[in-house]
Amino acid sequence: MAPPHGDGSSDMGIPLPAQSDSTRPISTVVFVIAMQAEALPLVNKFGLSEATDSPLGKGLPWVLYHGVHNDLRINVVCPGRDAALGIDSVGTVPASLITFASIQALQPDIIVNAGTCGGFKVKGANIGDVFLVSDVVFHDRRIPIPMFDLYGVGLRQAFSTPNLLKELSMKIGRLSTGDSLDMSTQDESLIIANDATLKDMEGAAVAYVADLLKVPVIFLKAVTDLVDGDKPTAEEFLLNLSVVTAALEETATRVINFINGKNLSDL
Repeated sequence: MAPPHGDGSSDMGIPLPAQSDSTRPISTVVFVIAMQAEALPLVNKFGLSEATDSPLGKGLPWVLYHGVHNDLRINVVCPGRDAALGIDSVGTVPASLITFASIQALQPDIIVNAGTCGGFKVKGANIGDVFLVSDVVFHDRRIPIPMFDLYGVGLRQAFSTPNLLKELSMKIGRLSTGDSLDMSTQDESLIIANDATLKDMEGAAVAYVADLLKVPVIFLKAVTDLVDGDKPTAEEFLLNLSVVTAALEETATRVINFINGKNLSDL
């Protein structure tokens, strides 16, 4: 990328986000959440309003909820519904686009990618657990060429929050991302090789964009299904979605209350 102009834009005219200052209080938080069912408990908890004239872009399905809680401007963004099928736009492509647009339009101090996931019981995951993610990888970008193989895995660290982890006494683990709800044998081999505890469809894509634009990102992932369990993934996911999203909202609320009034370096 070309160096920024004095007006804060690149040579292509794209506004560049301001660099996060770890010494000033966090003022703006963006939650990137794939499904409306995952987002609405948090939206309702904080009485957020849906933006009628969204800065994310006109004529797009992206949804923005916003409001103020104490000293924080809270934004919850979702990719919205697929125009043809009317279902949530899940997966890495919508997640990447909404993350990029949100950073450009809302200039967050920190991003929180919150949502549901599958977990491995052999790694200590149980239904209803909410994990703080340590780092993220992809498991379905198989490029067996030197260096491209590492690019495919796409290992990235979440923003380090040791004080948050201690305060909330959360479990922590690596998240692996792919664009399928089920898991092929090849996917499984890569997930195991990468020592992942959790599996989702968005996290590593959000991390890629956040890293590209130098915005800190953390991940809250709530386990709806056990990948190495004996129940079909889709069935277990739908069965537990309501209860697990309530647990996700409770943890996200605790995270918001912890962040309020703190600097990035305090986390």
